[in-house]
This record gives sequence, structure tokens and C-alpha cells, in this order.
Amino acid sequence: MSIHTHDDGSDVILEARDVVKSFGPLKVLDSVSMTVQRQEVVVMIGPSGSGKTTFLRCLNHLERIDSGSVEVLGESVGYKESKGGLVEDTPRVVARRRRKIGFVFQRFNLFPHLSALENVAVAPIKVLGISKDQAREEARELLARVGLSDKEDNRPRALSGGQQQRVAIARALAMKPALMLFDEPTSALDPEMVGEVISVMGELAADGMTMVVVTHEMGFARSAADRLVMFDRGRILEQGPPESLFTNAEHERTRAFLSILGS
Repeated sequence: MSIHTHDDGSDVILEARDVVKSFGPLKVLDSVSMTVQRQEVVVMIGPSGSGKTTFLRCLNHLERIDSGSVEVLGESVGYKESKGGLVEDTPRVVARRRRKIGFVFQRFNLFPHLSALENVAVAPIKVLGISKDQAREEARELLARVGLSDKEDNRPRALSGGQQQRVAIARALAMKPALMLFDEPTSALDPEMVGEVISVMGELAADGMTMVVVTHEMGFARSAADRLVMFDRGRILEQGPPESLFTNAEHERTRAFLSILGS
């Protein structure tokens, strides 16, 4: 499985610095920083409400940040500096920067009136200006990569949840992102469908895709992650190679959380 991305060759793909985000009086992110290197797979864990999904959404400006910065391949995402403060970029600039970032949601968000093939091909045609024939050819290749060559003409309602999520992954890959973000991509699936999505994600990781993943699937974390990041109360509590956290976590909060997950 080959990976084609809009990557400029930089060793640092993502640089988030001191990201702060509040919802009213509640500070959800409290000066969170993270650097992600090329081909690194980072898995974020933590209890509900710890800030991990909000942080993920801030990385591609689905949520506005209050202060700090997010850069992908050295370019700011969502904001520019002006007179010592943050000024939100225009929607056009935000959209252009977002092209480098693929996002796979808990819910699949496929277009119900389009086939699997059309769901994958539509953004490259409309956003990247790729010809319809080329986009459809690349979409077929991507559907093959996620094991759905025989489903290209099916609309979402004719697909299982696992198949829909694999189409969503193919759709994100169609934009040739430098970074893939996954927000609990198996949480909406029946248990028997989880494995097929995790398998595709594992293949992407093995093939060198840079990924930041929010998940409770510790099997994936053990086998595919380079780094496990524990969130708690809007901060990164600790991080390190998965085995070091599984066997020798520094904080009791991390040990307790991992024991709940059955690691």
C-alpha cells in the first residue's frame, strides 16, 4: 500500500504550541503542546472530557483556539499573527491549509446520495481540480486499498458501518494529506466491524502515514503507535512509547485508566 501525500519533505509534520481552548468558563485545553514527526503514529488516550478530541479538532481548525499556535508543514492552520495576537485567516486560506490534513470522524459523514466511488472522488474534482477520469481512477485504487473494490457503486445506506468508515478513510486519503487525524473512528461501530477498520489503519501506519489518533483500541496502540499520549483535565499528563506506559506508567491516573481499558 503506497502513500502519496502533499508532503514537502519536512521532518516535522505537526507543531502545536501552548494551545488554549475554553468553552465559556471551562478551560478544556490548558497550554497543550505537541510535535509530530514524519511517519510518526501518535495515539491520544484519556477519560471523556479530558480534552483529546477538542485538541484533535483544533489541529485542523474545526474548533477555534483561544491562544497558542498550530502549524502543519511549517504553515499556520487557522490563524496568522497580527500586532502580537491571533487573527483568524480567511475561509479560503483555512481551506487551503486544511488540504494537508485528513480527518476521519466517529460518524462517517458520507454523502448519502453519492456512491462509494463518488464520495471518494468528489473532493479531488471540486477542490484540487483533478479531472473526473483521473479522480475516479484514483478513487478506485483507494477503495481497493481499503478492501472495497466490489462496493464502488453502492451508496452509504447499502454499506455496513465498517464499510462506510473505510470509505471515509479512502475519501480522506484522496486529498493526499500529509497528516491523518482519526477521532475515535471505531466508536460508532458494532464490535464485529471494529477489526476491519483497525486493520486498514494499521496498514496505513505500517506504510508510513503520519497519524494522530484518538481511540480506546489498545491493540492498535500496542501494535501501531510510536507514542501514547495520556490526556487528563485539559493537559498532557504523560507520554512515551506504548510499552513504557503499559508496563511502567509514571502516574497512577494513567495506570488506572489503562487498567480500565483492559490493557
